[in-house]
Amino acid sequence: MAFLAQLDAIDGRRLNLLERLLLVNDGTLTDALEMAFLEPIALDKLAIELTDSGDWPEALEAAPGCTIMERRIVLRGEQTRRPFVYAESWIVLDRLPAGMREKLVGSGNPIGRLWTEYKLETRKEILRFWRQPAGAIGHSLGVAAHETLLARSYRVFRNDVPIMIITEYFRATL
Repeated sequence: MAFLAQLDAIDGRRLNLLERLLLVNDGTLTDALEMAFLEPIALDKLAIELTDSGDWPEALEAAPGCTIMERRIVLRGEQTRRPFVYAESWIVLDRLPAGMREKLVGSGNPIGRLWTEYKLETRKEILRFWRQPAGAIGHSLGVAAHETLLARSYRVFRNDVPIMIITEYFRATL
């Protein structure tokens, strides 16, 4: 419960078991969702783009001119097609070995490759948890714009260097 006390603008005592699982989960979010909803989770790719515009989260500590991969996805139930999570991620490709960069650029699921195929020793650092109006993201999650989402943002390190930031949004009441 001490960990939940760190939540920004969220009363940890009001979270149900699934919400707590989603927020503190340090494994794959897919595994947590599959256990909670007893159905396989499908990944719907919304966009995967490369950019060097400098328009990425400051917490990546990336110098201007670095190549960043930006990915937006929705995780949904395979049978029900119900959307559970909308996620945005930014990966600093320049901080990875050349062979790995090439495979990630050609991959439909670059984060899956980072964590499974390459078995990177990574650590995660939670940046923030918060609630927010669903807004435009609500459309992807099948909720009204005025409804509330829970969100978490975290940074992933490789050899003590931040290589990725992931922000995940999900319904405040699943």
